[in-house]
Amino acid sequence: MKKKEQIEQYTGNLAQVGGTRHYVLTDGWGRNLRAIDVNSGNGLQYTILPDRGLDISLASFKGTNFVYLTPNGETHPAFYEPENIGWLRTFTAGLLTTCGLVHTGGPIDDNNQHYGLHGRYSTTPAKQVSDLSEWVDDEYHIRIKGIVEEAQLFGNKLRLEREISTIQGQNKITITDKITNFGTNASPYMMLYHINLGYPLLSEDAELIIDPLETEPRDSEAEKGLNEFKQFIKPQTGFSEQVFFHTMKIDDDGFASATLQNKNVGFAITVRFDGKKLPYLTQWKMMGIGEYVLGLEPCNIPPKDRLQLKKDNKLPYIESGETTLNKVEIIISAI
Repeated sequence: MKKKEQIEQYTGNLAQVGGTRHYVLTDGWGRNLRAIDVNSGNGLQYTILPDRGLDISLASFKGTNFVYLTPNGETHPAFYEPENIGWLRTFTAGLLTTCGLVHTGGPIDDNNQHYGLHGRYSTTPAKQVSDLSEWVDDEYHIRIKGIVEEAQLFGNKLRLEREISTIQGQNKITITDKITNFGTNASPYMMLYHINLGYPLLSEDAELIIDPLETEPRDSEAEKGLNEFKQFIKPQTGFSEQVFFHTMKIDDDGFASATLQNKNVGFAITVRFDGKKLPYLTQWKMMGIGEYVLGLEPCNIPPKDRLQLKKDNKLPYIESGETTLNKVEIIISAI
């Protein structure tokens, strides 16, 4: 008996073994925020927020959380403060906060325009959001799709078409982004996938498995922890964040990867991504009390000083009419 036929014989509704659930939050900073819960049917559950650019907030495996959430929680984008570091007031963290599309990194003024921390993407609602989940032969494919645009009159015009997918019975999330410059001029294009892992997966018993070609500390604080960037400690009072820029090795399939594992929890999370389109991984290590998080952040350029990147001719651009495709996978495996 085929899998589809068996499931249909034993269940009255596919929701018994996986699928999606759509709803709207009703309280606090998240009021009126659309949400879509995804259940893989094999232990993986996560929440997509269409009004936050189809980013992902909550995520767990067999009931065990593996993401970090800020005190803000799931916050409606209407509260976004674009100036300086106001982005932090509505930063959810969660499994995925996308940064970009024309700026990542610290706030800066460039060419008579102010760019706030990490850009506007994660506070831009998606449109044409569709649940395209369906049977494909003998597999049920959970697929959520939508469009996010960052555009302005007399300015840059970028469109991102995102699809988030999981096959029922598997514990993998695939994020596929198609980015197009639909304006008439070349546009800066900076993209960073801010993936935030937290307790109990992240603890002093966790280990980062990564083998980069090169690792560069962001500043003197990161330089202090350069020899221990793969290890973690208990939450500390007064810990200063450490950020490392990794240039990644690419496998025969063109992908790069990094894994956080914790044998005491019993599973590992692997972030696997297209190493040709996203050749760098920014690592954010924060071991503070209540601010205990590991960021594994594939990017097309490290979030360094924007003006210096321009001066060094390293700021990425996407030409008018050009399209590029990014693929990021988040894979959960028992250990």
